[in-house]
Amino acid sequence: MFKTILVTNIERLKMNKLSKNFRRSEFACKCKCGFSTADKELVEVLEVVRKRFGQSVKVNSACRCEAYNEKIGGSYGSKHKQGIAADIVVKGVSPDDVYNFLDLYQPNRYGVGRYTTFTHIDVRPNKARWQG
Repeated sequence: MFKTILVTNIERLKMNKLSKNFRRSEFACKCKCGFSTADKELVEVLEVVRKRFGQSVKVNSACRCEAYNEKIGGSYGSKHKQGIAADIVVKGVSPDDVYNFLDLYQPNRYGVGRYTTFTHIDVRPNKARWQG
């Protein structure tokens, strides 16, 4: 029985793992509704950010259901609602430095927002830049 429980828990962890450094649970809507879509391209970009700075990347906010997005005052057209956006903090790295890297990494596409305490990245096909 112990072996069965252990195997089940290991399988659950594997299913939760999206990449070397990110798990699906990090992308889940904070209201616990179950919305946890994690766009493959977004996860790949976050891995690039981690590799560039050599530091962990914390996902503050990713997926948001309509109700949660409205509750926190998110924008009507928020890419978080599509599961293609994340607000991130790179350990020991300023949001300005993360923003500047992402702007240079994909100068003609993606949405990149500079905020005081975090950086927003979304993998929209066109370019968008802003300061919050």
